[in-house]
Amino acid sequence: MAVRELRYFGDPVLKSPADPVTRFDKSLESLVTDLLDTVDAPGRAGLAAPQIGVSLRVFSYRVGDRVGYVVNPEIVELSEETHEIDEGCLSVPELWFPTRRAKHTVVRGVDVRNEPVTVAGDDVLAQCLQHETDHLDGVLYLDRLTADRKRTALREARQRDWFWSRR
Repeated sequence: MAVRELRYFGDPVLKSPADPVTRFDKSLESLVTDLLDTVDAPGRAGLAAPQIGVSLRVFSYRVGDRVGYVVNPEIVELSEETHEIDEGCLSVPELWFPTRRAKHTVVRGVDVRNEPVTVAGDDVLAQCLQHETDHLDGVLYLDRLTADRKRTALREARQRDWFWSRR
């Protein structure tokens, strides 16, 4: 059980697709515990394993009273109805931009015992499920911004002390 150090925009682990989990053992249980502990802070909604430097397909979430995790998640349903919603990221701190997301999302995966898990969510939980699954595919929310917003976001990110290549 530990709150793990975050990786920031510019770190190559965030832009690489994560590997599927194939070993369901104590190390996976420890990783899930760390993800849940690390996301359990005010203002945090979700956390993908690559954000703590682990290139495995696992994420945790905490949206309202919904708390959990999914191993090897896949989005199986996205509503056609979308909206622009302000989005931020623990790996891109302090920057929030309107991002188009489906209003409803269903994710399927497994738990630490390789038992099936399905998580469905609307609005903020739907956004979180999409955002965290994107992380596992090496996609940051910045990649989903309009061209003008993305240019602004990249310019602002490169000026921040946390930007990976400035470390």
